[in-house]
Amino acid sequence: MFSLFHRKLRRALGPTAAASPTSPAGLTTPQSAKSLLAAPHKQKLLEQIWQCTAVSRPQFDKLYLDPIRRYAELVQFLPASESQHHAYSGGMLDHGLEVITYALKMRPSRLLPSGAQPEVQIAQAEAWNAALVYASLGENLGKIAIDVQVEYSDGCAWHPWHGPLTRPYQFRYRKDREHRLRGTASCLMIQQLLSREILDWLSAFPELWASLIFHWSGHSEHTGELGALITQANQASVAKAMGSGPINAMSAAKHALRHKLLDSLRYLLASELKLNQPEASDGWLTREALWLVSKNVSDKLHHHLLSQGVDGVPEQEIAVLDVLLEYGIALPTADGEAIWKVTVTSERGWLQNFTVLKLLPALIWNGRARPVAFTGKVTVDLLEGPSAAPFTSDDPARATTATETNKPATITIQPDPSLSDTVSPDSLDPLRNQFGAPSKWPEDSESAPITECAPSAEEPSVPDKYAKPSGEHFMEWLIEGVRTQEIIMNDDQALVHSVEDTLFLVTPGIFQRYAKAFPHFACISKRQGQSDWEWVQRRFGKMKLHRIQANGRCIWTCELSGARRTRFLHGYFLKKHYGLISDSSSNNPNLKLVTPGSEKPHTTLGNTR
Repeated sequence: MFSLFHRKLRRALGPTAAASPTSPAGLTTPQSAKSLLAAPHKQKLLEQIWQCTAVSRPQFDKLYLDPIRRYAELVQFLPASESQHHAYSGGMLDHGLEVITYALKMRPSRLLPSGAQPEVQIAQAEAWNAALVYASLGENLGKIAIDVQVEYSDGCAWHPWHGPLTRPYQFRYRKDREHRLRGTASCLMIQQLLSREILDWLSAFPELWASLIFHWSGHSEHTGELGALITQANQASVAKAMGSGPINAMSAAKHALRHKLLDSLRYLLASELKLNQPEASDGWLTREALWLVSKNVSDKLHHHLLSQGVDGVPEQEIAVLDVLLEYGIALPTADGEAIWKVTVTSERGWLQNFTVLKLLPALIWNGRARPVAFTGKVTVDLLEGPSAAPFTSDDPARATTATETNKPATITIQPDPSLSDTVSPDSLDPLRNQFGAPSKWPEDSESAPITECAPSAEEPSVPDKYAKPSGEHFMEWLIEGVRTQEIIMNDDQALVHSVEDTLFLVTPGIFQRYAKAFPHFACISKRQGQSDWEWVQRRFGKMKLHRIQANGRCIWTCELSGARRTRFLHGYFLKKHYGLISDSSSNNPNLKLVTPGSEKPHTTLGNTR
């Protein structure tokens, strides 16, 4: 019955098949966790995991190593995929260990739970570390329930909820497997890995517990920071297995997913989505932006990504919009959301309201010929912000990006009077005595003591009010603004552009905008007889982060080509891009560096937007 299956399995595994013990009948003999984890490269990964924690060795064995051992006994020598990453005997175990290692190495970059008091974050630090490990292990559990069919030598089926394999086995990949069930199926097996004691401990941290449950059940759109770390770690492991070096694996994975999203959008725009129709349309292309109807693009993009077998696609179609926002493809509103509310008016007088995505045309066409621009108007509704100028193809001067004219509301952390209280131990959970339980909130509080409020124009928020003016602070503000897309790149009226794989800062505009963001700096510059933006520009220049021309000048010139005119921008050409450019495809195709001495006399003097 399995003769054809045996021949196919031997061809697929090739020379690695010898790594898994086989019986004379071609079956694989299950091994103990000690034997499965004995390989040098696995021991090295375990050592790195241990170094990323802050617990004693006995605690490490209890919290981390025991679940890893149970995971090893459950997955045995199964591959992580049929023909893609880690598609070899024992690949699923290797992949699981790699995801844990990457996730813990990226963990210090996130303060969890996000927005909580520092005391709370410190008290819960080890619980979040452990949660990352448990979420990483659960990432692949659904595969052994949905993707593969495992049988013992007597033909009896084995399922992962039976517990570890006990006799020689053989497996085949199901032809009718449903990929979307993997996440949900993970919940069936999580108690095979985690003890009741550990689950009790985790359930005492509401935000952590909610993220874990959503992750184990396949609802990645609700997993927050924890889910984002697992997704990045999983992508890094896949990228490493597909040939990327270990140093560049994490960034390569993110860039690869971004390319898949862009390629999918380009495919849909070329084959399915209709632009600039006289009345109802899937989107509209103006000179400044590409506006796509949110419901149409989310449904079609979600279906296309699933059909291409892309990992990490959210369960719900609408959540794809948040992924586009996270990867910098969709531009955010003033409130940091992906969906804009606009009114579309055609040349014939047809008018309709829509919820849309806003994208930069340069990202989609990237120097290639674009469709003819929409002859009507796309106007941002007033509810999106005070700047609701219509976006038309013949009136670029009025086009204003809402995210640049309105700063999003900041989170103000209110002091919690109960943080000084001593947390009482819980006899039902000794792990709380080792790592601490979550701090108690005030009795009249419905949840965590964090409130969101927009700072008034008269009173700047606390970070702005006490920020220390310097060139270093300017760079921190610039990098954070570009990363959060509060500062737009590569737009026709933008103050920051990517050119020749680095950043070009338009002067004096970028320094004037910084000065407006921190008006209390003006008193310092006035005492030194300078305007606020000149004072900041001088401090930036002393840092020597920019390139110098052969003639000794600091200011470079770039030529910006538009549909109707060409103009010149002056500014600083930085030595590096500080991780804000993914690859050369992110360069502005309409901007090029001008050779010193070749610029025309009627140049503009920068941009003060």
